[in-house]
Amino acid sequence: MISNDTICALATANGMGAIAVLRVSGPEAISKVAQIYQSKFNKNKSLMDAASHTIHLGYVMDGETIIDEALFSIFKNPHSYTGEDVVEISTHGSIYIQQKVLELLNKVGIRNANPGEYTFRAFWNGKMDLTQAEAVADLITSDSKASHEIAIKQMRGGFSNQIKDLREQMINFAALIELELDFSEEDVAFADRGQFYTLLNNLQQLLKRLADSFAFGNVIKNGVPVAIVGAPNAGKSTLLNALLNEERAIVSDIEGTTRDTIEETLYIEGVGFRFIDTAGIREAGDQIERIGIEKTFEKIADATIVLFLYDANITSDNQISQQLDALNSKGKIVFNIANKVDVLSEEQVISDAIQEEFKDVIHLPISAKDGYQIDELKQQLIRQIQLKGSSQDDTIVTNSRHLEALQNTLMQIGKIKQGMDMEIPGDLLAMDIREALHYLGQITGEIDVDQDILGTIFGKFCIGK
Repeated sequence: MISNDTICALATANGMGAIAVLRVSGPEAISKVAQIYQSKFNKNKSLMDAASHTIHLGYVMDGETIIDEALFSIFKNPHSYTGEDVVEISTHGSIYIQQKVLELLNKVGIRNANPGEYTFRAFWNGKMDLTQAEAVADLITSDSKASHEIAIKQMRGGFSNQIKDLREQMINFAALIELELDFSEEDVAFADRGQFYTLLNNLQQLLKRLADSFAFGNVIKNGVPVAIVGAPNAGKSTLLNALLNEERAIVSDIEGTTRDTIEETLYIEGVGFRFIDTAGIREAGDQIERIGIEKTFEKIADATIVLFLYDANITSDNQISQQLDALNSKGKIVFNIANKVDVLSEEQVISDAIQEEFKDVIHLPISAKDGYQIDELKQQLIRQIQLKGSSQDDTIVTNSRHLEALQNTLMQIGKIKQGMDMEIPGDLLAMDIREALHYLGQITGEIDVDQDILGTIFGKFCIGK
């Protein structure tokens, strides 16, 4: 992608719409687009004379033929998204017009952009760092208020600023260590080892908080997985239907109706929850049901929240205790949900003994069939996620590449501390510090980043961004 030619692409979604925006970026963006532009009001007016951040009404011309009436927006370097000269052409949304304008742009010597090439150029030209560039992709794909807020915070540099501050502190100490090496014969010490050890401890704590936030950030970004589990005929499919307020899953009195997992997403106060209706847990009657039950346990392992559902009319405290004990040991957010309480009082449903034994479990009686306490269940779900989020640092990591770099930095800081305890020579200590700086720099792109890594990151973007 590293080139200084001029590129073009459709910036709006493919297909017919009210308008379409075609983006051109590069050193010849204005001069090339000027070849297909004609002012509506003055045929002799050229885009070459246009000031930056101005919009011009004119025609897209194919020789003497008018293709469309359009708006031409001019952004001159370095004050543009990419840091280059940029022209955005807003045409009518006809698919024919879109294709024709792209053909004309190619005809005057502008090539089609690669996926993510505009944002790559913004990164390469110093308009944003690597974490901010990746946040652009997250912002485009965000499908909930929560994931949108995380992406916006990262795009504005929240995560980057913390990493840069950490790296700056390490660079300052590394410089002092390097200086000591220049005066090794005089046996002088410029760097306060005790102060640096304190810095390393602080770095470890912050990096660990950032790394730990990934578990929460990842589920917010991709939707919180919620497994609905229990015995056959406990009402799992009825509960899924009640949560979604539609008949999504087949409901039957016949045990073992659900033999495969059914997954649907519901947004509650801006947070996406991926509800997974699973096969009933029991001794399988046949091979197909056995596979379905195996999938149930796989979904429990992957879930952040487990809704353990049971028929309050027939399930004993001993059975409830055994199931909750097994689920709670997996470190999940567990709900103990007594279903089919239409004819029972709450006192009869969930015993004090169960609530006392499992204080960390959320206990809730419901009737999935009648909709009783379904809204309360939704509120409890969002409350638990908010509580989980409030325990995280303000900065939340959602990118697995960032997590790997944080973990590598933590490992390297451990080696630095171990080396200091062993009083290793300054040149070896400096090597370990440089390695830690390398991993931190990988996050924001403040070092020479491998071209394969850049290609992987920006290749996930849509064309036009």
